[in-house]
Formats: sequence, structure tokens, C-alpha cells
Amino acid sequence: MSGLHVHLPVLPVVLPLLTAAALLLLLRAPLEWKRVLSLVSTVLLGVVVLGLGIGVEHAGLLVYQVGNWPSFAGIVLLADRLAVLMLVLLVLLALASQLYAAGSDDDRRGPHFHALFQFQLMGLCGAFLTHDLFNLFVFFEVLLAASYGLLLHGQGGERLRQGLHYVVLNLVASALFLFAVGVLYAALGSLNLADLSARVAAMPAESQPLVMAGAVLLVLVFALKAALLPLYFWLPRTYASASAPAAILFAIMTKLGVYAVVRVYVLVFGAAAFTGALQAGLFWAGAGTTLLAALGALAATQLRGLLGYLVVGSAGVLFMALGLGSLPALAAALYYLAHSTLAMAAFFLLADWVRRHRDGGDGLSRVGVTLRAGLLGGLFAVLAIAAAGLPPLGGFLGKSLLLANTAPAGPGVVLWTLVLVASLLNLVALVRAGSRLFWQQPAIAPSRTPAAVAAPALGERLGLLVLLAALLGTAVLAGRVVDYVGGSAAQLADTAAYRDAVLGKTPLPTTVPQ
Repeated sequence: MSGLHVHLPVLPVVLPLLTAAALLLLLRAPLEWKRVLSLVSTVLLGVVVLGLGIGVEHAGLLVYQVGNWPSFAGIVLLADRLAVLMLVLLVLLALASQLYAAGSDDDRRGPHFHALFQFQLMGLCGAFLTHDLFNLFVFFEVLLAASYGLLLHGQGGERLRQGLHYVVLNLVASALFLFAVGVLYAALGSLNLADLSARVAAMPAESQPLVMAGAVLLVLVFALKAALLPLYFWLPRTYASASAPAAILFAIMTKLGVYAVVRVYVLVFGAAAFTGALQAGLFWAGAGTTLLAALGALAATQLRGLLGYLVVGSAGVLFMALGLGSLPALAAALYYLAHSTLAMAAFFLLADWVRRHRDGGDGLSRVGVTLRAGLLGGLFAVLAIAAAGLPPLGGFLGKSLLLANTAPAGPGVVLWTLVLVASLLNLVALVRAGSRLFWQQPAIAPSRTPAAVAAPALGERLGLLVLLAALLGTAVLAGRVVDYVGGSAAQLADTAAYRDAVLGKTPLPTTVPQ
């Protein structure tokens, strides 16, 4: 790469950072100006991600040394197929969230919504691109600080209570993260992921217990971020209390925990002697999460709470796939990750529409004046099919790929059983929710007849349309998406390529030869 192209890997971090700073300076500017600036920045971010994707397809790995320091001593950003996949998902969700917030006027409830939104985009982009454990911690803290504000956006007692729980749990996770980073640095003398990979592969026997302790702490932190058993109890209520635009980004924040496990576990600890124990722990924690999340969905009394349990359940399936330790299972998990993220984000938007237009909100424990089904009921049915993993949408294909690449023996029996049973229980929960919200009538005649649902604003429709189009795209273009995630899994497994690309990277010359 030459010219401006060499800076592509850092632009997804710099662009939202500069936009957030500009939005803070424009605090008293009209809201319409902030909306336009934030949306244009997100569209430009999409263009940058497209350029990164093209560069990755041609070069394989794009390495960027911040400050032009040598890779072993400085901050390294790295773009590969997996990072591009996560950035594409992030841009789609960000566009949908901003359009919906503008259409529903959710961004009018606080002056800092768009600035916080861009700071969170910065943190997420940095977490997907960083190739250093300490800077992964830094970007985690940036996005979490912004998410605290977005969670409390709009105020309300329930949001304040859940926000307090969310803050405390993430502060605990941050402390554990720092302990893990310190332990690994003390044992191995580096935090660069490629360098750690080489040092773990060659570490002496006496260092293994300390490195294993650091690895377990890291997995514990990422499990809390991904709401894995027994650390999932905070997520359903938190998501139920958040505004719809914030909940969309929270959906990919949960997948960030899965991404971090894939990135660190596969690259750094794939060759460690304790790999088997980590695999088994991931698998059985994922299995328990999948089962309990399905039971929680059955017991949910609000639609948004039900969706929170579905998010937890999808993370459980992903961790079971990671625990199998095979490339085909990893590829299937990446496909399912993309589909489930889009499906749950779209569902949160629909749930917000239901809450605002239905007598009794989105409560499922009692029958209120139902909504007229119409288009809204049809959209609910489509998203229920996607969330439950039924054909012809991508959730069915993702689970089918996972089962097809898992022999029904040993842990495979558990995976087959839980994936099928959880899918059935989730389907029952969604069917019950749909019947309560759209079709079941109260036993006593209501004082008023169900009113037609008011047409959503243009921004709301566009936000949902972006997610629905992307969701259907994962099914219509399934062949290409499957090939891409298969290439991503193969690229991740080639740890030597990461070491050569990162550790062999020298600073750019400071002068141009004459």
C-alpha cells in the first residue's frame, strides 16, 4: 500500500473520534446539524470499511504501526477478514440505530446522544482492529464509558437501576482484565498478540501455570462481556431497559466478547498445553448458557426481556462451537454470529415500536388491547423465524452448518441436543409472544377497540429496512457469506502468517529516497 491507503486501518478509529469531538463543540447547535454530521461520518466509516475489505482481499493482512514505532514496541492495528466482518456488521447497526433515533426522536432526549454514539463507535472499531492486549483493554473502557451514557439516555428509574448494575459489573470485569494483562506481561514480557503467540508456543514448563492463570482470567472477562453462564444475569434486564438505538449497539457489544475469545484464544493460546481445558470450559459454559437462556425466554414477561434471553442463547451456541476446536465449526459460528446480530438488532427495533403503540406496552403476562396484526405482525413473524433458526432464513443455515460439521458423538451429542431443544423452546416462546401481542383478545371486552398502528416515521422505517435487507442478504447470498467466513476461519488458524506480518514489520522510512 502507498499514499493514503497505508492509513486505512487507523481511519475507523480516527474518524468517529474526530466526529465525537466536533459534536461536543457543537453542543448548542441545532439537533438536525448533529444528526447530519453523525450520519455522514457513519457513511464515511462504511466507505473506509469497504476499502479495508478490498485491501484485505488483496493483501491478506493489513498492519498499521501507530506513530511509526516498531511493531514489538508500539501500538499495532491489524485488519483481517474477521475484523472486516465485524466492522461491516457495526456499520450496518450504526446506520440503522442513527436513522431510527432520528425518526423516533430518541436522540432528542439528551444533548450528548450523538457524541456518545460516535465515541462508542470509536471504541468498538478500535477493539476489532487492535493487535495488543493492553489497547484492547483501553478500547473496551472507551466503549463502555460511552455505553454507560447511552444506557441512561432518556433517564427513568428502571434505566438508572439497570445502569448501576451494568456499571458495577463492568468495573469488576475491567479490574480482572488489568490483572490478566499484568499476569501475562509478567510471565511472557509482551502484550502484542502475534508476539504472545510465539512466546506461548515456546514457553518453558515453569511458566505454564502463570500463563494459564492469565488465560483463565481473560476468558472470564470475555465471558462476562458475552453474558456467558454464570455471568449472564445482568443482560436481559439491561437490554429491556435500554432505548432501542442503544440496544442495537449493545447487541454487537455482546458479540464483542465472542470476538475477543476467538481473536485471543485462537491466535495466542491455540498451541498452549492447556488448550484442551480451555476448550472444554468454553463448550460446557456455552451449553449451560444455551439451555438456561431458552428457559429464561419461556419465562419472560416482556418482549424486550425475551429478546435479551435470545441474545444470551445465541452467545451460548457460539461458545459451544468455539469449544469444539475445529475450523468448520468456527466458520459456522462466524456465519451464525453475523446472522444473529442482525436478527436481534432488527427485533429490538420492532419491540420498541410495539411498546410505543400497544396498550400495556410489550408485557406478555397479561392480555391488553392487542395491536392489529397487519404489516407489524408480519414483520414479527419474519423476525421470529430468523431468531428461532427456521428455514428459509440464515439462522437455520448457520445451525445446520454447525450440526453438519459436528459428529453426533461425545460433546457433539450435547451440542446436537441443546441446539435442537433450545430452538424449539425459543420458537414456543416467540409464538406465545406473538399470539399475546397481535392475535389474542382479552376475556373482558376492552373499553376501546384496537386502533390501527400509526405509521412509523421515515427514519424508523429506514432503520428497520437496513437491518432487514442485511438479514435477508445473509440468506440470499449465503454461498458467498459462507465462503467468506470459511476463509476467515482458515486465516485465523494460520498463526505463522500473523507473526510474519506483524513481527516482521519495520517502520516506514522517514525520508523519501531521491
